[in-house]
Amino acid sequence: MGDSLYEMSVFSKVVATGSLSAAARDLGVSTAVVSRRLAALEARLGVRLVNRTTRRLALTDEGASYLEACTRILGEIEDADAAAAARRVEPQGVLKVALPASFGHKHIAPLIPPFAERYPKIQLALSLSDRTVNMIEEGYDLAIRIGELEDSSLAARKLAPNRRVVCASPDYLREHPAPRTPADLQQHNCLTTNDLHMNWEYKGPDGKRGSVRVTGHYACDNWEVLREWAMAGLGVALKSTWDVRRQLEDGSLVSLLPGYDFGTDVAIYAIYPHRRYLPAKTRVFIDYLAESFGPEPYWDQPQGTKKQARTRRPATV
Repeated sequence: MGDSLYEMSVFSKVVATGSLSAAARDLGVSTAVVSRRLAALEARLGVRLVNRTTRRLALTDEGASYLEACTRILGEIEDADAAAAARRVEPQGVLKVALPASFGHKHIAPLIPPFAERYPKIQLALSLSDRTVNMIEEGYDLAIRIGELEDSSLAARKLAPNRRVVCASPDYLREHPAPRTPADLQQHNCLTTNDLHMNWEYKGPDGKRGSVRVTGHYACDNWEVLREWAMAGLGVALKSTWDVRRQLEDGSLVSLLPGYDFGTDVAIYAIYPHRRYLPAKTRVFIDYLAESFGPEPYWDQPQGTKKQARTRRPATV
């Protein structure tokens, strides 16, 4: 097992640096050692992972698939090592966290009092804003982001799924026929973010993915404003369930297009600068949020279950 893990780390380093010599320098070994380890790995697997030329290295399809598995496995090992080391250190110090404004206000701020009681030596500095912060330049230890992750040198951990629904108010639906398929949304006034024209991605009841180009008269980059507009009957909105759970329950908004999943590849993530040597203060806060939300966050649970979750975590909303 030890040789296998080392070969995986060598392979990952070769891909990350783009050459055998650069990987050797980073690993502190000779280029010949890296070459032998890579060859041994390919021989053990029985497939070619990297095509080598005099100028560049290129991943094969098998190599790309294997790299994804290596990244996950090596990352989990680093997480486990760091978690074990963090237990020897009492979490303390200033933790600067950037949060999406509405989500942070609704679902993270209420969690802070019990967190403060558990970790009294951590000083929290929260910034609630919907802009994407530059973590390194602005000195943030951690950021919570919702959406599809772009390629980045930052490390990430998924905290919870982000289920989304297409919804509208009863008043709007009295004047406009409810859409039966995503294509019908093109006949509706859709409330969008940033741009009056957007693509809404979805997965159909048959599991196939699709996209519909929607447009409307109103756009806003603030999620709360879009929710209020939808409740006022201005149009159809694509909203996260964490934001509209109460409105769906009391009937001020109606969920549309049952059977279609508009939350494909979208989740709630903790983003931090480096996986290695993650400070104890950052790790315990990430663990605390993941524990509080769980694989099925309380806002997506049936009403009775949701009440039980609140009983266990009285600070959540």
